Amino acid sequence: QVQLVESGGGSVQTGGSLRLSCAASGFADSRKCMGWFRQAPGKEREGVAKITSGDNTYYADTVKGRFTISRDNAKNTLYLEMSSLKPEDTAMYYCGASRAGLCRLSVPSDFDYWGQGTQVTVSS
Repeated sequence: QVQLVESGGGSVQTGGSLRLSCAASGFADSRKCMGWFRQAPGKEREGVAKITSGDNTYYADTVKGRFTISRDNAKNTLYLEMSSLKPEDTAMYYCGASRAGLCRLSVPSDFDYWGQGTQVTVSS
């Protein structure tokens, strides 16, 4: 049974930093395409960053240069380092994993498994 568990969210001021973690279990092969998404109240879920099975990384324009996605395969853990945080980054952050095939940041339904989310709040 695949399970994704996020942690590391919290409340910070503008310009602050946070590191999110997503512990994955139940995968036969840990090198899946995985991504971070966020969803603010009243808004659709949006892709933030992804890392492919080949460890290529991609970012939404809104976070490029401020966020870094990475993973530790030995620990089966996905990370999102967030810096220079802005109030508009406030959202519930989710990690997702794709079984195979497409894993487009613009298409959350490409991702088959989701964690329960961790809240990030950035105050001005």
